[in-house]
Amino acid sequence: MEFKNKSVFELKELLEKKTVTSVEMTKYFLDRIESLDQDLNAYIQVSDKALDEAKKADDKIQAGEKGRLLGVPVGIKDLLCTRGIQTTAASKMLEGFVPPYSATVVEKLQSEGAVVLGKLNLDEFAMGSSNENSYFGAVKNPWNKEYVSGGSSGGSAAAVAAGLAPVTIGTDTGGSIRQPASFCGVVGMKPTYGRVSRYGIVAFASSLDQAGPLSRTVKDAALISEVISGFDENDSTTSERSVPQWSASINESLKGKKVGLVKEYFESKLHESVQEQMDRAIEFVKEAGAEVVEVSLSLSRLAIPVYYMVATSEASSNLARYDGVRYGYRSNFDEKPASSLDDFYERNRGEGFGSEVKRRIMLGTYALSSGYYDAYYKKAGQIRRLLAEQFQKAFEKCDVLMGPVTATPAFKLGDRISDPLEMYLNDIFTTSANLVGIPGMSVPMGFSKEGLPVGVQLMSSSFSEQVLFDVGSALEQRADIWKGLPNGY
Repeated sequence: MEFKNKSVFELKELLEKKTVTSVEMTKYFLDRIESLDQDLNAYIQVSDKALDEAKKADDKIQAGEKGRLLGVPVGIKDLLCTRGIQTTAASKMLEGFVPPYSATVVEKLQSEGAVVLGKLNLDEFAMGSSNENSYFGAVKNPWNKEYVSGGSSGGSAAAVAAGLAPVTIGTDTGGSIRQPASFCGVVGMKPTYGRVSRYGIVAFASSLDQAGPLSRTVKDAALISEVISGFDENDSTTSERSVPQWSASINESLKGKKVGLVKEYFESKLHESVQEQMDRAIEFVKEAGAEVVEVSLSLSRLAIPVYYMVATSEASSNLARYDGVRYGYRSNFDEKPASSLDDFYERNRGEGFGSEVKRRIMLGTYALSSGYYDAYYKKAGQIRRLLAEQFQKAFEKCDVLMGPVTATPAFKLGDRISDPLEMYLNDIFTTSANLVGIPGMSVPMGFSKEGLPVGVQLMSSSFSEQVLFDVGSALEQRADIWKGLPNGY
């Protein structure tokens, strides 16, 4: 039986009816990974425990036990700690690290019966927009392997798009779920900051990071979001709010809903394919009964500089722990002893980190240094607060904001890797949601003339994820782009 085109809900039904076993399903996806991923490079490694987990799931099904994901295979971004399975953050710095514990997100998935297939590729320490910064090599876009999959959760997006996992977990610091989801033609959901525990997730920028699902359907994304959300005593930033049953409450009729279009987003120069798909999305929400209104977020033009000031500063602080003494890679000092303590640290960190990580550490250290803190980091924090106020006012006029995920579809491998500024500008429409802590989602809308997927971004006020699933599902039903997988998959 073929499972590559099926949603999580379809797989659940097959397992519950005992039409198929979890072992059969898991082996199917493991075989696909082995035969198809050598070139795509979505997985860093598969789990040698997957079939054992599947067998345990089958035993529970036979015993009549329940679980929202009992027996369903999932892929995990290699930024989340997994007990007994190597976690590298796609960096030489953590190569060979096997955590003695799992991230709360992973524990929640496994407590509901999910089977972990393996760990997915990413930009090193989640720092990048193309998944070309991985120590383990770039992830290619399944729709055209000459193009990037997006970043940093490129492996998570590519695996779902290619049918190498029915659903995956990624993380989003400035668009790292939504952007690769758009580039690969899958659904990507970033929950409200505080919905999902960050415990056990290798930190990039602590005030921005959030984990979320990448899936084939909006309803799947809603279900996985339900499973991984909730208060965690190990993370003081998690909310104690109850987690709604989003997947059971989706309403595709948008009558009475107001959809806001951000004026500044449409003043940007959009690729003709992105503009075409945005125009389609606007017509679709009108057909579903929504009223379209224009809103202004004038400070959104500053989102990129503010984001990179905040993110690099927090990254500089978080990555200071990797010194080769307490954590991380240590150079071979047997062959060449360190000449000084400075030389010891320089070699460990210089050899262990890739170029993009070093660049961001240096930017952040400079911004936090004496004499520059007030001019850079403090000023960025002030603008961040004002931007949050603008979003609050915008949501007084509408229920959800709709706009592009990126200005262009996926770009070719190598095109922007040598120009960091152009690469950073790729996140211009996504970083705001992280800065103000609101939920955001990318929904597949169509394809460019080159056959590359194009997504539409939805954002709502904090803790109002349901409206994203409602509007996203309405768009999904009308766009209906899932006719199959990319050629070769």
